Amino acid sequence: MLGFIGVGSMGGAILRGVLKAGTVSASEVVITRKDTAKAEQLCQELGVSFAQSNRDLVEKTGENGVIIVAVKPYQMAEVIEEIAPVARNNGSILMSVAAGTSLASLETAAGTGQKIVRTMPNVASSISAGMTAVCPNSNVSAEELTKIVQIFESVGEVATIAEKDFSAFSALAGCSPAWTFTYIDALSRGGVAAGLRKDESLRVAAQAVLGAAQLVLNNLDDVRPQALVDTVTSPGGTTIAGLIAMEKAGFSSAVVAGVEGAISRDVEISRGK
Repeated sequence: MLGFIGVGSMGGAILRGVLKAGTVSASEVVITRKDTAKAEQLCQELGVSFAQSNRDLVEKTGENGVIIVAVKPYQMAEVIEEIAPVARNNGSILMSVAAGTSLASLETAAGTGQKIVRTMPNVASSISAGMTAVCPNSNVSAEELTKIVQIFESVGEVATIAEKDFSAFSALAGCSPAWTFTYIDALSRGGVAAGLRKDESLRVAAQAVLGAAQLVLNNLDDVRPQALVDTVTSPGGTTIAGLIAMEKAGFSSAVVAGVEGAISRDVEISRGK
């Protein structure tokens, strides 16, 4: 069975994505949430079960259950310590989705022998278009890792990476949707300034970004994004004029600065700052 401790923005996105993909049935899912009224409403909507406490949730998921712990980083150690005795007894796999929370800190909270997987999904998991990183500790078998990967493959793409790369992954996949939303909104505002209706401009901008991303993915093996840029720009044309204007305003350097800023903050969080 699959348990969710926390079904807010991220936990809820994964829950909806997994159910939509049919990876597990609603009858195999148990959730907890501090706001019991919202939890009960979600249970009625999706058909999942509610547990009165975190320990009760681990018990209900049974032997070898998978527990997705989707709480804030500052809450993670307390929750893991609370459920660890039951989880070890059941052979449960604990999965963290919290930014800046290392395997070492999770292992310290859980105690010796606990199976733990550090993950970093993004919000697009709710529409089965997510990007998730996973990194298991040494207690997780290859077969169990495959099981975890399959859960997240049902809601998007998965990368098994070294833990040292999590901060960079978090910036590129976890933080970038917010930046992309901002970019799409800025594009649409430019369209409004040029006379388009807001709803029309927003739809055009969002579809253009979606299509451009798909072109990159379709050409990963032999064509890099810069080469694709060259296919769109004509000498003396509108695209190159706009691109030069954006670069003068610091477009590329601002994106790199955003990645660096997110990585820096992720490192600070991991150090308890």
